Amino acid sequence: MTIAKELEISQDTVQNMEENVILPPSNLYSNEPPLETELHLEEIILLLKCLKWLWRSRTDFYAAGNLTIYYSLKQSKTEDYRGPDFFVVLDTQRKTRKIWTIWEEGGKYPNLILEILSPSTANTDKNFKKKLYQDTFRTPDYFWFDPESLEFAGFHLVDGKYEPLQPNAQGHLWSQQLAYILHLTGKPV
Repeated sequence: MTIAKELEISQDTVQNMEENVILPPSNLYSNEPPLETELHLEEIILLLKCLKWLWRSRTDFYAAGNLTIYYSLKQSKTEDYRGPDFFVVLDTQRKTRKIWTIWEEGGKYPNLILEILSPSTANTDKNFKKKLYQDTFRTPDYFWFDPESLEFAGFHLVDGKYEPLQPNAQGHLWSQQLAYILHLTGKPV
């Protein structure tokens, strides 16, 4: 099915769109910059390994880290894509991907995003990305974690706005999307 047919627009409009829109094919590799630190990599691997082990018999989800998500048909080479440190999409096919392209994935955005903070990314993750994930992605669960300070916060989308999650007595945060508690264990490396 083509975009034109799906949107029921004229061939002239499609030709005009093709001249003005850059749509990346789904076989591209991620545009995300390298990870901030080795600790970022270790955290992402830990999250992926844990979830894939817990859901080892499931085939209806996709989880990735530092992978580009393209989300706009008005794609530009410098904007309209993001690469969350860790994200999970539910009710989709579990298979290897090079990128996540919203319009090629049935319009599915992540159900959960977790960003790993660093001094150079904390402000962006807490402000710009939080607003983007709330208003554009409409991602139900958003978390951030600072592996150095151990700051850990979570938000759930309620009526289009992120509401902070309140930790339980042990400091655990509940992810409605995963139906698991998320919490810190051990000490920083």
